[in-house]
Amino acid sequence: MALKFAGTMNAINRGLDATKPTKGADMVEDWETALADSEVSGSKGILRDLAALHKQLERDEPDADRVHALLHRLGAATTKIADKADGSQEKLKALGEALTEAGEDSPDEEEDTAAAAAPKRARKKA
Repeated sequence: MALKFAGTMNAINRGLDATKPTKGADMVEDWETALADSEVSGSKGILRDLAALHKQLERDEPDADRVHALLHRLGAATTKIADKADGSQEKLKALGEALTEAGEDSPDEEEDTAAAAAPKRARKKA
């Protein structure tokens, strides 16, 4: 999991706008795989939002407003579950705070039920 933290934090620190959507999609898939078997309360919502983010990053032209809203929501959820994680609390808190700052709050954001129903993490498990 340390490499996932490092890669994601490096992308955030360089500026997410400088990260190619395909690279972002790869990082999202890694996080989906890492969280797939998590029993931590709140991880299912994170997986749902990761799936929606992944769907956006695979588009020819991702919706920037939607991506920013998802990043903000993912950041808030990651920070919230950090204390429940095994051994990586501080890194998860830092990641959550960085995602929240990189995103933009959008209270009207709707759940992407299509993305939640077909997460991409399943294909990486094979």
